[in-house]
Amino acid sequence: MQHWQEDFMFGYQFLNGCNPVMIHKCTKLPDKFPVTTEMVDCSLERNLTLEEEIKEGNVYIADYSLLDGVSANSTDPCTIQYLAAPICLLYKNLQNKVLPIAIQLAQTPGENNPIYLPSDEKYDWLLAKIWVRSSDFHIHQTVTHLLRTHLISEVFGIAMYRQLPAVHPLFKLILPHVKFTIAINTKAREQLICECGLFDKANATGGGGHVQLVQRSMKQLTFSSLCFPEEIQMRGVDSKEELPYYFYRDDGNMVWEATKSFVSDVVNIYYDSDETVKTDVELQAFVKDVYVFGLNGNEDLGFPKTIMTRDKLIEYLTVIIFVASSQHAAVNFGQFDWCSWIPNSPPTMRRPPPTEKGVVTINYIIESLPDRGRSCWHLGAVWALSQFQENELFLGMYTDEHFIEKPVKNAMQQFRKKLDDICSIIKERNKNKKLPYYYFSPDRIPNSVAV
Repeated sequence: MQHWQEDFMFGYQFLNGCNPVMIHKCTKLPDKFPVTTEMVDCSLERNLTLEEEIKEGNVYIADYSLLDGVSANSTDPCTIQYLAAPICLLYKNLQNKVLPIAIQLAQTPGENNPIYLPSDEKYDWLLAKIWVRSSDFHIHQTVTHLLRTHLISEVFGIAMYRQLPAVHPLFKLILPHVKFTIAINTKAREQLICECGLFDKANATGGGGHVQLVQRSMKQLTFSSLCFPEEIQMRGVDSKEELPYYFYRDDGNMVWEATKSFVSDVVNIYYDSDETVKTDVELQAFVKDVYVFGLNGNEDLGFPKTIMTRDKLIEYLTVIIFVASSQHAAVNFGQFDWCSWIPNSPPTMRRPPPTEKGVVTINYIIESLPDRGRSCWHLGAVWALSQFQENELFLGMYTDEHFIEKPVKNAMQQFRKKLDDICSIIKERNKNKKLPYYYFSPDRIPNSVAV
């Protein structure tokens, strides 16, 4: 991470880092973030005003409002810890690099909440970026990783065990993708997110803040947000022309389509019509279990109560498999790569965000960063979470012969062929790259959430 202080590396992580889901197309500056052309003029490269750059589609935003008001960890009376809810404005320059051009460290504008700029003093700007990286870490660990892969996969797994008999084709299809998930989540509840667990020891969201964060983010856990192409589109980042180096999007789309194709093949083998789907009482009980018990019957989240067509069933099963395998891999196995250098991903901060410019020194930054003990806890965690298991089964590997029907075995073979082709495409693109992106490469995607 010798380049961690550079604006390019900071911006790159919004596209291909550990948490590449925060960047949104900015279509209008929010009132709470009063950035002007005069402030960022030296960062704009097209001789346009900020408003014109926004209209041209060159401006993006990352808003950490979920953290606003979340209680900071107070379990250690000897160390006061702090959280922030920053907003970061990003600009796509003429080289198609995404760079930060303005950062505000709290949600409410005012004299005590300055907007930091690349033209500010070196350490003012650096600390503002460190605060964004710390906030990104909290959203990544608690929302992107814990809630949106681990916990939702457990919901699907429990419903499967409760409602689908072992001879049901959908039980056989889903089983490899929820294997060990309940066990690993139980371990997390006992060691990581529990009282006196790792979150309490090392993270600023420990002591209950992580629970508040999960509860808040549940409102955003919509079914459409788990459909990979839709989620990309909702953030306005689906254009390859506009963001040509968004490898998370490109590779994820390839794996999503391959997974959907495989699921479609299997569904069409066992369901010859929409009517067959409608009348499958065990399938309907499974879907209802997810909706009623897993999601507390919350209609606003858009999860189906019933599934009436083959197309909807294919989409539903694709979400289950993709989230448990590919999405988890993409946001989990890069943790040591991106979070092991503490200033790039501080799990806590020991000084509050500055309220004025010109006061930050290198000592101020050092005093803000985590102490040695918390840093060690953090390092151990991100290393352990980034390891593959012994005898890991990767996407498309179905060693347990649950299906004996030849058409399904042929579908599996076709699936593996498509995944091999994707591996080759990714490997070829990564050739000679100083920063290869491989988190969505199928040969690095375990079948299930098991770590």
